[in-house]
Amino acid sequence: MSKYDYTRRDFLKAVGLAAASLAIPGYASGPQQLAGGSSLNKPNFVLILIDDMGWMDAGCYGSKFYETPNIDRLAAEGMRFTDGYAACAVCSPTRAAVMTGRYPARLGVTDWIRARFQSGKIPANRKNPTDYVGGKNRKLLCPPNALWMELEEITIAEALKSAGYTSCHIGKWHLGPDNWYPDKQGFDFNIGGCDFGQPPSYFDPYSRKGQGQIPTLKPRQKGEYLTDREADEAVKFIRQHKDKPFFLYMSHYAVHTPIQGKKNLIDKYKAKKPTNQKNPTYAAMVESVDDAVGKICSVLDELNLAERTVVIFTSDNGGLLGVTNNAPLRAGKGSPYEGGIREPLIVRWPKVIKPGTVSHEPVTSVDYFPTICEAAGVPLPRDRAIDGVSIVKHLKSNGTKSPEREAIFWHFPHYRAHGNIVPYSIIRAGDWKLIKRYEGKTFELFNLKADLSEKNDLSQQLPKKVKELDAKLSDWLRATGAKLPRPNPDSSRRRPEPKPGYRGK
Repeated sequence: MSKYDYTRRDFLKAVGLAAASLAIPGYASGPQQLAGGSSLNKPNFVLILIDDMGWMDAGCYGSKFYETPNIDRLAAEGMRFTDGYAACAVCSPTRAAVMTGRYPARLGVTDWIRARFQSGKIPANRKNPTDYVGGKNRKLLCPPNALWMELEEITIAEALKSAGYTSCHIGKWHLGPDNWYPDKQGFDFNIGGCDFGQPPSYFDPYSRKGQGQIPTLKPRQKGEYLTDREADEAVKFIRQHKDKPFFLYMSHYAVHTPIQGKKNLIDKYKAKKPTNQKNPTYAAMVESVDDAVGKICSVLDELNLAERTVVIFTSDNGGLLGVTNNAPLRAGKGSPYEGGIREPLIVRWPKVIKPGTVSHEPVTSVDYFPTICEAAGVPLPRDRAIDGVSIVKHLKSNGTKSPEREAIFWHFPHYRAHGNIVPYSIIRAGDWKLIKRYEGKTFELFNLKADLSEKNDLSQQLPKKVKELDAKLSDWLRATGAKLPRPNPDSSRRRPEPKPGYRGK
């Protein structure tokens, strides 16, 4: 075995030894002192992941209808990214990417994972499916999606564990059933995480016929709102673990369907003048999420932890059309357009990030794993590709130093009935974005700097740019082992085998 051929177990053992000798990037070696004289060893991390929150769903991103003073405060005290992205336009792939720093195409988690109540049956051999799927009305057979994220993957919690961190998952997991829950992936605590992609109800006892109750969240007070409960659990965890480094993964079920809010907040927004965003119940859900952010930030302030806690706030895919409005971005959840993949992203790291900084650097879900590892002084695993890049230098330079990479990528080899979406892959390189579909018109090319709303397809005018970007995308698809759709032999609507290279205009 070469020195680079680490196993997962080797990594988890070695990381503890390495972390003990590494100082936090940005600080001199040895014990450090913050204002007030407290000792600084390692930063805490709070990663807040909202479900289905669109790019325009916060005041600091331009919403005039939703009220988000705590999220806005987070942006004012940290760095707000204009070009933050989810690794997928639907939830489970993004969540897997966040946890591992690896693209969904590499993980085989490329669509949302079906829970057991949605026919996500565990095979007798306890192996993820490998057979392609499709109906007679589809031109293409699609790769099967995983039913869970494999335990061989190394999560943020596992990377931090041997470095002395206590990790807590709260809220939505959606990366597999019991044997693949957060506690099997390095988390010391799992509060509410299961195979559900949405809660049965937002009101205690969190139950619905046909789905049942959230198995890892015991009902506490009838009628209690789920987002409030999650915030309460987060505050409790922080209080109980304030004296050692911690990682809190605050993964809200909100603002996913069912669209349910607290009555007093719904009434408040019913009385408010609507804009293109006008759903009072959804607005109430957004405000409850904002309240939860406020509660977490308040307890960090109270316990004098704010200055040594990195807070990351983002979402797992674009806003759901019909519930919210993502304009000026085109389309929404599930779509390859910006409304499906561009997200709010805010990072607060006091004494490191200059307050009120705005970054236009493209950052995506796979970047959080290497960023947190570098900030904690934890080496990356060396037995696998980590697709993300650390943005620590970018944060410390107030946005002046860009991560070293050429492009970011997406791969969704599935149909999505909502919106008549066919399988696609995407590359963004600089200001250029190429969408490649495996059925219908093959390419769309946009310059996002000049055309944020993606109204002007330049693929016909700029065939050389299409060819250049398609070559890079094809190289990436091969490198990650991405599974491509295949012609469906049972379909009368046949088209040629999709090839990785450029195929003309």
